[in-house]
Amino acid sequence: MDEGSDARTPIILGVDDLRELPRTTRLARTSREGVRLLEEHRDHRIDELWLDHDLGGDDSIMPVVAVLEEAAFDGRPFDIGIIYVHSANPSGAETVVRVLRRWDYRVRRAPA
Repeated sequence: MDEGSDARTPIILGVDDLRELPRTTRLARTSREGVRLLEEHRDHRIDELWLDHDLGGDDSIMPVVAVLEEAAFDGRPFDIGIIYVHSANPSGAETVVRVLRRWDYRVRRAPA
């Protein structure tokens, strides 16, 4: 085995209906896909999670946020290095930041 061969590729997930988010290793376009993506990574370290508030039509990031909240409420928060909220909707983005910080997730606003 080579030295450093146990180094893992960072897991960077994104949920955004329009942006490409080139740094992400997996990208969901709807809240339903975002929830599925989180469930697939439930027992893995997520290095970064990028969230957009508005996901087209009546869809928003709030179902994904609810999964994160519920996990923290149950005492099993997701292992996430940092969550970036990058929304053109300032009030929606602030809501996401406030809710997730309440559950001790590391959250930052990023330019949309």
